[in-house]
Amino acid sequence: MESNDVRVWGIHTRDDHLFLKTNVIAIGWKKMGDLNTLKGNRESFKEKYFEVYPESSTSSIATSAGMLFRFMHEVQKGDYVIYPSKRDRMVNIGIIEGDYSYHPDAPEYSHQRKVKWIKHMPRTSFSQGALYEIGSALTFFLVKSYAEEFLETLREGNKDLQKIITDENYSIADRADEIIEATRDFVLKELSKNLKGYPLEELVADLLEAMGYKATLLPQGGDHGTDIIAYKDELPPRINVQVKSQSGNISETLIHSLKGAMREGDYGLFITLSDYSKNAQKFLSNNPIIRGINGTELVDLILKYYDRLSEKHKRIIPLKMVYIPVAKSNDD
Repeated sequence: MESNDVRVWGIHTRDDHLFLKTNVIAIGWKKMGDLNTLKGNRESFKEKYFEVYPESSTSSIATSAGMLFRFMHEVQKGDYVIYPSKRDRMVNIGIIEGDYSYHPDAPEYSHQRKVKWIKHMPRTSFSQGALYEIGSALTFFLVKSYAEEFLETLREGNKDLQKIITDENYSIADRADEIIEATRDFVLKELSKNLKGYPLEELVADLLEAMGYKATLLPQGGDHGTDIIAYKDELPPRINVQVKSQSGNISETLIHSLKGAMREGDYGLFITLSDYSKNAQKFLSNNPIIRGINGTELVDLILKYYDRLSEKHKRIIPLKMVYIPVAKSNDD
C-alpha cells in the first residue's frame, strides 16, 4: 500500500469521554515517554519497550511496540479510524486530522492524535463480519477485510450497504470457522503445556466419565500398557485405555504394548496429543478392536463434552460458550 493511500484503522479504549468529548484517539504505555525521541524503526521501539517493561514476553514486546510504531509513524492525516464505544455500543467513524503528540500529564493515554468524528452509527448497521474485525483483541490495528463497508457508510445514500450485509453469509461462515480453529489450537496448546504424563491421564478419565463411561485411573507408573480401565456399564466389554502426551507420532510398537495388556474380549483405546505413524495407522486398521484418537480428535471430544468436565479441568482449559452466526442454507 502506498503511503498516500487512505487507510482505515481500528482502536479500542476504556475512556469513551476522552475520545468522544476531546476529539482524539489515544493509546497507553505511558512509560514509553515521548515517541518522538525514538528512531523511526521498529527495533528502536522494541528496545525501548523491553527497557521500560522488562517482564514482558517476546511476543508481547513485538505486538505492543508494533502498535506504538504504527500509531506514531504509519498513521497519516486523512486516514479514517473506527472506534466501537462500549458504553453506548455505537460505532464511531472519524478522520485523523493531527500528527502524533505526547501528553505527559495524561493519567493513562499519553500518546494522542486529533480526530474529527464524522459519523456515529449503531452496531446493527454493520455486518457481523465487520463487527468481528473491529472486535480485535489488539488496542490499535489496521482494518483490512471490511474497510470498504465502513467507508461506504460515509458516502451519500449508502446504496450498496444492505447488499454487503445481506450477501456476506459465506464470509461470516468463514470467520466462524476461523474462530473454531483458533479454539481448537488453544485447547491443544493448553493440553501440551499443562497436562503432561499423569495429569493428561486424569483429564482423559474425566472426559470418559463425561461421555457416560465408568473410568478407573490406574496407579501412576504401574500401567504396563494400560493407564485407565473403562466400562460403558457394569458389564463387559472392558476397555483398556493408554494415554501418551509425547510430541512425536505414535509408533506401532507402543500400540503393541496396549494390545499386550488386553485380555480376551477386551477393547483398546489409544489416545495421543500428536498423531500416528503410517505403520501405526496400518496396525490400527488391521486391529479394529483398538481405536486410536489423535490430538485433533481429542480436542473435538473435549469441546463436545466440555460442560460435563470437572471444574478442575475447566480451570485448566478456560472456555466460554458463545453463539456464532453461520451461513444460511439454500433451504432456509
